Amino acid sequence: MQHHRFLDYVDAVARCGSMRGAAEQLQVAASAVNRRVQDLERELGTPIFERLPRGVRLTAAGELFVGYARRRAADLEHVRSEIEALRGLRRGQVSMAGSQALAPVFLPRAVVDFQARFPSVTFDVKVLDRDKAVQSVIDFEVDLALVFNPPAAHGLRVLAQARQRTCAIVAPGHPLARRPSVRLKDCLQYPVALPDGSLSGRSVLDDLLEKSSVRPDAGLVSNSFEMMRGFAREAGGVSFQIEIGADAGMVAVPIEERNLPPARLVLLALRGRVLPVAAAQFAEFIAEQLAGDPKTGRK
Repeated sequence: MQHHRFLDYVDAVARCGSMRGAAEQLQVAASAVNRRVQDLERELGTPIFERLPRGVRLTAAGELFVGYARRRAADLEHVRSEIEALRGLRRGQVSMAGSQALAPVFLPRAVVDFQARFPSVTFDVKVLDRDKAVQSVIDFEVDLALVFNPPAAHGLRVLAQARQRTCAIVAPGHPLARRPSVRLKDCLQYPVALPDGSLSGRSVLDDLLEKSSVRPDAGLVSNSFEMMRGFAREAGGVSFQIEIGADAGMVAVPIEERNLPPARLVLLALRGRVLPVAAAQFAEFIAEQLAGDPKTGRK
């Protein structure tokens, strides 16, 4: 596995943009990282990195080599998981990226429920915005991504998906809390917190507002669902989120509008990549949950 470790050095330098940063991440001496990079450059007969006054950046040849290194790392992880499966073991690690809206309830619950079946499986979960989550799959940083309304991206495959309604998120004592559904104009009578452009829910609301005669006077715009929920709770106002992302402390009231399309919650993986056993099992588990009850994520 020594050769694989040297590939890790190159990958770490590419991600950090400097030898020193990679050395700190790998917990080795910067001189050791520099030597391994130079050894590989001599072996390849071309520079992998362009040395800059502050840090380094990949050359065209380096881009090709890092792609190879990341594919090798993914292949090795798959082989390890297959060896464990042959031994009848159920341990492993699932690396995934998930939308922020899933972090309070859905993903923690899914992890706990899955570990009830497979106690030795661990998780490395990154909470990222939609575009970064998709890119992390493409860059081999994670095995899976669970996001809302993902952009069309070449090289990705959809493993599971479920439709999700957009909801008004209010405190339990709010006047709208007991309504079976609301219109957007009902929500705008109260202080409103809107997601910023980095969150997929903003585009859904913008499309609806363009077709509406009402315009929000947002008291808060944020990239944090937690911040928006807190504002709605403290101000007696309204924030917006898909129903599966609502936490127990707030009430999710579906927004009923003819021009409001449902969001899609989509589980993605890299096309052509064979997932490690634990990741493949978790993907099947998520698909079962979404097929059973897309609203709560439970069968």
